[in-house]
Amino acid sequence: MSEDNYFMCASCGIAEVDDVQLKKCADCDLVKYCSEKCQGQHKLQHEQACKKRAAELRDELLFKQPESSHHGDCPICMIPLPLDLSKSALTACCSKVICNGCDRANQV
Repeated sequence: MSEDNYFMCASCGIAEVDDVQLKKCADCDLVKYCSEKCQGQHKLQHEQACKKRAAELRDELLFKQPESSHHGDCPICMIPLPLDLSKSALTACCSKVICNGCDRANQV
């Protein structure tokens, strides 16, 4: 969808102006509608793209990596080290802190 079309009703094409407030599709945020009637009329055309984008948004939320902690990242897997230091290990060879997952993999 082009940026210009984002400010128009996806069904009837009415532009968003002072007296017309468009509402986003609640599931995907890809399109806007001027009324529930227009949303219902456009449902069949929009349904497939909506489901795809809604799944992408769920995946982004589900698989989002946390920001790095003040402990930094594990030097092996590059995942942020947990705030709870009992869930990480200090390596004897280089005195670096690594996550328990990498420590466990190293022991196997």
